[in-house]
Amino acid sequence: MSIIAGSYERFIWGFKLKPTKHDSQTQTLTLSPLFSYPSHISSITTVACSGPAAASGGSDDTIHLYDLPSASSLGSLLDHNHTASITALSFYTPSSLSFPRNLISAAADGSVAIFDTDPFVLLKSFRPHKKGVNDLAIHPSGKLALAVYRDECFAMLNLVRGKRSFCCRLGHEASLVKFDPSGERFFMVVGNKVGVHQSEDAKLLVELDNGSRKRILCASPGESGTLFTAGEDRAITAWDTNSGKLAYSIQDAHQARIKGVVTLTRNDSEGGSEDPYLLASASSDGIIRVWDMRMAAKENAKPLAETNTKSRLTCLAGSALKSMRRPQIGNQKAQKVEEGPNSA
Repeated sequence: MSIIAGSYERFIWGFKLKPTKHDSQTQTLTLSPLFSYPSHISSITTVACSGPAAASGGSDDTIHLYDLPSASSLGSLLDHNHTASITALSFYTPSSLSFPRNLISAAADGSVAIFDTDPFVLLKSFRPHKKGVNDLAIHPSGKLALAVYRDECFAMLNLVRGKRSFCCRLGHEASLVKFDPSGERFFMVVGNKVGVHQSEDAKLLVELDNGSRKRILCASPGESGTLFTAGEDRAITAWDTNSGKLAYSIQDAHQARIKGVVTLTRNDSEGGSEDPYLLASASSDGIIRVWDMRMAAKENAKPLAETNTKSRLTCLAGSALKSMRRPQIGNQKAQKVEEGPNSA
């Protein structure tokens, strides 16, 4: 499993989650550093990860790519037509593949770019809306995406044709939008509330309210209708989106506001019930933690692994997919990243 995080100080951080055996009965997890260096010339605003490929976007209007297994830099994607800060990145990986098929990027100028990933080349670039994109989510089919904008608009994008197919004004600014794994529902975050919507007609099914005025800053869908959220209240909350009720939470999961959560593993038909349900979280004081969320539902939770980047972290992504293929830009070969002074 791999985790990447971006920081306000321009650094990209890469980690591999490794099991460590102390004896025949005891096993823990360790976040082993892959790389750490200033990949952008200004703060990193968003990161994405799928299989061996990772990407970061920054307020310097650029997108950088990484090969995680070899801890290598692939350089930057120059042909994307974004003229403002990159605000959202998302890989599309079909369920039958372990290597992403596309990378979708969005920016503060309203533009959206679609890249092939084998190799990384621009397929389409369009500007479906004039205002900045806050977040973008790809449907599991890979054919459409949802976007929320700074001018309180919500849009559906046709990724096949590269055009906007629907747009409406919400009356409030949504900061996040996520599909559930099935694609039958999506989640939209406004302030301290989450709307659970039916994908077919965007009908509001239920609204989740964390009971405080603290904003939700990040969200990650889990299995069986579970949604994990975190933010200014420094807690990680698990919601049952079927009933609209709070399932459980880790209070004071961090000592600073949480800027990213990502579900790393899901129990499925191929995995045993003893497999941990892992979730990673990152806070603005530089701490990254990995949790077994099954234990969080039963008792006072303690992280399985932790590391301190000593940076002001802004975003987090992770992937449990394994692939033997290596990402590349055109015919360009990956370059080994030199570790920065804070990588140890």
